[in-house]
Amino acid sequence: MRYAAAWRGLVLATGLIAVWQVIVWLTGAPHYILPGPARVLGALIAHAPLLAEHALTTTAEILLGLALGTILGAASAMAMDYARTVRLWLMPVLVVSQAVPVFALAPLLVLWLGYGMASKVAMATLIIFFPVTAAFLDGLRRTEPGWMDLAQSMGASRWNALHHIRMPAALPAFASGLRVATAVAPIGAVVGEWVGSASGLGHLMLQANARMQTDLMFAALFVLAILAITLYFAIDLLLIRTLPWVAETSNRS
Repeated sequence: MRYAAAWRGLVLATGLIAVWQVIVWLTGAPHYILPGPARVLGALIAHAPLLAEHALTTTAEILLGLALGTILGAASAMAMDYARTVRLWLMPVLVVSQAVPVFALAPLLVLWLGYGMASKVAMATLIIFFPVTAAFLDGLRRTEPGWMDLAQSMGASRWNALHHIRMPAALPAFASGLRVATAVAPIGAVVGEWVGSASGLGHLMLQANARMQTDLMFAALFVLAILAITLYFAIDLLLIRTLPWVAETSNRS
């Protein structure tokens, strides 16, 4: 099944590249507006060390943001589920964090945390925090009532019920939120790099655009896409291995 999925991905990628090349031929766009696949491939090869260096920075920002956002999101969901007072105070903060556009927060984070990695990690954490918290909290609140009745009849405390029943039951919902968070995690890091940074793929794209090196900009975008896809499928595979009892994950093709 995995080979079939890999084959479908290869066919899809080949088709997109073919469409890209046809558009270049039909429009006759100059290479500094829309470079062809061959020119971008040449930029990938010629600037491979530079791309790898900036990709490492962006990868570190994404992974740190993903880790922090997941930990904070899971802890917040459990706290809101455990204590109604926490939920009443924290839920408005969650809503406001999503109501304010991330582009509006990026300059402030760069101003407060500087041009280094901290501001980009904070951006990624903010984006990841909400889907993890919302999904995990929803999973905790949708625990099978019969299980809770059985735990109560056996004299289980709230913490024991949360730890042994509600948290395991909420793991599939948590996994769904983590998948969404992984897909959007690169947005925070790249937006932060666009606003202000000294390294990273977003920084490289801005520099290439300023110098009219469109082929290098496309090459950086391609590396970023590969990085995001690889990270998503790595997390997805980890979740499948960790949660084999979930039918949705174990029956994939």
